[in-house]
Amino acid sequence: MKAIGYKESLPINNAASLVDIELAQPIAKGRDILVKVSAIAVNPVDYKIRQNMTAENGEYKVLGWDAVGEVVSTGELATTFKPGDKVYYAGDLNRQGSNAEYQLVDERIVGNKPKSLTDSEAAALPLTAITAYELLFEHLALNKQSTGTNESSKEVLLVVGAAGGVGSILVQLARAVTGATIIATASRESSKAWIKKLGAHYVVDHTQPLQTQIDALELGEVTHIASLNGTESYFDTYVELLAPFGKIAMIDDPEKPLDVMKLKMKSLSLHIEFMFARSMFNAKDMEEQRHLLNHVADLIDSGQIETTLGKELGTINAENLKLAHAELESGKSIGKIVLAGF
Repeated sequence: MKAIGYKESLPINNAASLVDIELAQPIAKGRDILVKVSAIAVNPVDYKIRQNMTAENGEYKVLGWDAVGEVVSTGELATTFKPGDKVYYAGDLNRQGSNAEYQLVDERIVGNKPKSLTDSEAAALPLTAITAYELLFEHLALNKQSTGTNESSKEVLLVVGAAGGVGSILVQLARAVTGATIIATASRESSKAWIKKLGAHYVVDHTQPLQTQIDALELGEVTHIASLNGTESYFDTYVELLAPFGKIAMIDDPEKPLDVMKLKMKSLSLHIEFMFARSMFNAKDMEEQRHLLNHVADLIDSGQIETTLGKELGTINAENLKLAHAELESGKSIGKIVLAGF
């Protein structure tokens, strides 16, 4: 089968940083399903691993943790899917990725592809949707509402870094499934308009003091914070903004340790979301990722949330993947970058 891989950690402009290769088609066993990949998305985790992790035992490492495809075979213990089913998933960081024609993935972390989306539109969703969903409902424990309820709650959610990939789906999920008042941060006019379109009730500028801007909204104290970037810079502000027993959930990697004892006086809590934790450690509740992906698919198909696809870069090959990595490394990417077909 065709695949794209690498052996050494090299700059993306190096010819060997990503190369087109041929690998043996894997065989599904146990709870695995074998998926014929039709579209993939590229995430920062791809280039971070390429930059910092060499392949083992002289073999090629295949990246990619966002995929859509068709089930072609199933392991003897797999019962959820059958050949011909269209699926979407983010996969397992410990296994070969989706930059290949065929991929093995545990059925417990796979969802049914949204019927109303193209393969490319659906490929943009899994990793960020899982991250946002787990952050909102498992870490921040925001109250879910039934579809169509639209009743305001007393929860006030601040989303810092809302215009990025995770933020773009998180704001939509919070608006569709909770009654929280959503305050999102953005600085550029285009980003502000994007986040308002996706459902934020208010947008504030994260380049200006947050406390003053939020106080001016007269919404009361913030109860929950989704910190998607800059946690180190905003940590003291979070402590000031939050109501007693408030919650912070973060996904970034601060360069310096956070002084968590600052949370004590208000009895605040700090949570860290890492969507690969379930698959990497074979968690007992791995099926929760399948359930949440199916819930997201239902929300998509009912028109309550939309894809965050930003750009398609053509077919899945080394040349186009290099372009995707380079754009993500530049920090100038808007929306998810997707490739489709071989």
